[in-house]
Amino acid sequence: MAIARFPSIVLDCPDPTTLATFYGALLGWEVDAKDDWADVRSDGQCLSFQQVEGYTPPAWPDQDVPQQMHLDLMVEDLDAGEAEAVRLGATRAEHQPGTTFRVFLDPAGHPFCLCVS
Repeated sequence: MAIARFPSIVLDCPDPTTLATFYGALLGWEVDAKDDWADVRSDGQCLSFQQVEGYTPPAWPDQDVPQQMHLDLMVEDLDAGEAEAVRLGATRAEHQPGTTFRVFLDPAGHPFCLCVS
């Protein structure tokens, strides 16, 4: 029997509102931002962002500052997904290890992938 639910993933960042606005636009989810915390939500799913003083972004693919986790987001078309992600503020990572996904860095430097099934 489960003793907990999985309501949210929380990412550390320097500016929760900026990161929530980016992911809200990327996913088409509603943004709810406060000073040091922000959520994006849709259909019972939630992605949250908390402000961390002295935040240091991951150095992907290097492990000096490890990514610790990343998000895989599904898209129908990698080229169209890339164009929109970059327009919203993502940066395409220099290192691209696959052909059915592309690695990007969000505005706070977290790696995430756009993937096709």
